[in-house]
Amino acid sequence: MTKRELKKKTKELVKQEKELKRQKLKEQKQREAETIAALKIEINSLEQKARELKKQDPHASRMVKAEAVTLKKKIKAMKKKGLGMKSKRRIGNTVVYVLLILITIVWLAPFFGIVLESFKVGEAEKGLTSYLFPKEFGFDNYVRLFTYKDGLFVRWFLNTAFMGVLTAVFQTVFILAMSYVLSRMRFKGRKLLMNFMLILGMFPGFLTLILLYKVLSYVGLSDSMAPIGLIIVYCASSAMGYYVSKGFFDTIPTSLDEAARVDGATRFQVFYKVIMPLSKPIIIYTVLLGFMAPWGDFMMAKYISHGTESGYNVAVGMYTWIAQGGLSQNYTMFCAAGVIVAIPVVAVFLALQKYYVEGVTGGAVKG
Repeated sequence: MTKRELKKKTKELVKQEKELKRQKLKEQKQREAETIAALKIEINSLEQKARELKKQDPHASRMVKAEAVTLKKKIKAMKKKGLGMKSKRRIGNTVVYVLLILITIVWLAPFFGIVLESFKVGEAEKGLTSYLFPKEFGFDNYVRLFTYKDGLFVRWFLNTAFMGVLTAVFQTVFILAMSYVLSRMRFKGRKLLMNFMLILGMFPGFLTLILLYKVLSYVGLSDSMAPIGLIIVYCASSAMGYYVSKGFFDTIPTSLDEAARVDGATRFQVFYKVIMPLSKPIIIYTVLLGFMAPWGDFMMAKYISHGTESGYNVAVGMYTWIAQGGLSQNYTMFCAAGVIVAIPVVAVFLALQKYYVEGVTGGAVKG
């Protein structure tokens, strides 16, 4: 079965499930309507019987009337229950939507402010001002951004993009390979290795800053060559982050591996041709994490580049504008740079977010 056929079949199954739920709800409502109609008929019959017995046997007539009143209360309770569930659902949905709107406003407000700041023009508006909306809109900060020191920001941006792409590729390979091995293979010391990597991962990376800088400087991968050195640092221990990927592989039946092995496939062929096509969500999840990491790294990047501007990433480079010129000189250019930096990260995340969620939830199982 091809990927397109599998996707089509999945859509059909989801559609059938929704239709089945809709049909069940419809049948439930129909049964309730039929029950109410039958009770009404019975009530009319009892009321007629009560009228007939009123003169002959008043006591029996009152008993029949009481039974009719009980049935009326039952109908009222059934209707109230249906309306109550709808009201609760509406109130619950309203509260959730209002809460989500408020969270969205709080989350987007800083970015909206940065965008407005980036369009301020004029010497008086280069720095941090007491008002948000620009008195005059313009692209001066963006022009200044790309012409500052012969386009130094472009170098920082390309450094970061270069690190992001290569880190995403290598980290994905290392993490998925380690996760597959720990998920499928059983060997002596497996549990010990997993526990050792778990404990080792609890120590913060900055504990090795001095040692890493010394090693990288000895081999010429610091200062202006910091981007390459940082790629090695990001990828070297990335396989220790196998937890989510291993959890995802654990959800794939081992019978697929066994069937492929019976047909003569090697371990690598099983991994590449059988498991990988089924693991698109976790691949995208791992790629996203690897790609986004260099864009926000400051401490490691600043230390390894060691004051050499050509080796900065965007986070370190933008920090120097504020550190040197202060908020009174380069703030609006800093905001313009923030908008430019956000574009690739946001675009990649929005394009792949559905796979990101599937990867996280698919890997959140006990292995």
